[in-house]
Amino acid sequence: MEFIRGLHNIKSHHKGCILTIGNFDGFHRGHQALISKLQEERNHLKLPVMVMIFEPQPREYLSNIIAIRLTRLRDKINYLYTAGVDVILCITFNKKFASIEAYNFVKNILIYKLGVQFVYIGDDFRFGAFRKGDFFLLKKISKNEGFKVIRTAAYLDSNGKRISSTAIREALTENRILDAELLLGHSYCISGRVIHGNSLGRKLGFPTANISLQGKRLPIRGVYAVKVYGISNLPLPGIANIGIRPTITGKNQQQLEVHLLNISTNIYTYHIKVVFLAKIRDEQYFTSMETLQHQIKNDIINVRSYFNKIISTKFIKME
Repeated sequence: MEFIRGLHNIKSHHKGCILTIGNFDGFHRGHQALISKLQEERNHLKLPVMVMIFEPQPREYLSNIIAIRLTRLRDKINYLYTAGVDVILCITFNKKFASIEAYNFVKNILIYKLGVQFVYIGDDFRFGAFRKGDFFLLKKISKNEGFKVIRTAAYLDSNGKRISSTAIREALTENRILDAELLLGHSYCISGRVIHGNSLGRKLGFPTANISLQGKRLPIRGVYAVKVYGISNLPLPGIANIGIRPTITGKNQQQLEVHLLNISTNIYTYHIKVVFLAKIRDEQYFTSMETLQHQIKNDIINVRSYFNKIISTKFIKME
């Protein structure tokens, strides 16, 4: 797979592709079905599948807020790569790009730069300045320019409800992790490199692996039972806190901390994947470090109890 950062890095050999455009936040079952359709066209047309995404996401830029995301950029790229996408084009969404007229977006970028042969878009897709571009404009231009356009219908679950990133965010916010997994088609997880923190967890007797969220907002918050990949051949059981740590910092910026059960090895610089299994409690403020320490002990007891109920050969046996 090839990752292209910015329109200026598009080369002549990138021309001629099967293209889809979107946020692909969470890479849920609807996204997976769309990529499968593009792969069928690839096998028929012998052209690469390209996905166009944006950073920041258009809604984030236009509303000037940090949107709640299911997936960070690195995880999104990994999902698309695993699904068999050939090229990811990541465009910086800024004032200049947002001002491009819809017609010029199609002519100058899709046709001139990318030489698209086939374009798949969602039924609610809009593009160009003031979101004036839509399927009908694309269809009109395509008749003169010789490329094909397909509008894909929403992907529905077994109850006939639309599978969307919004529905998944709502499920996670409401602590319905299993519902979110059914919509996603995979476990909900966060991955990242372990960085140095303030070592407070170690001082309290519970060393943690800290993962920077780089200012992004995620739909979950609190203490969770998790399993961690990337350290050993088998996933390791752990307890994670994701939130703003009100007792310690009082800052309104999320951070992910993971304490591995029965493991004390140094994992700084490791790239790990944290899969969220069940929520233990909400994040809360404690009046003292002693109270916080006591609560962490209780949280670990609860997490051990959770794992002991579902223990299998995939997990290291609790002591």
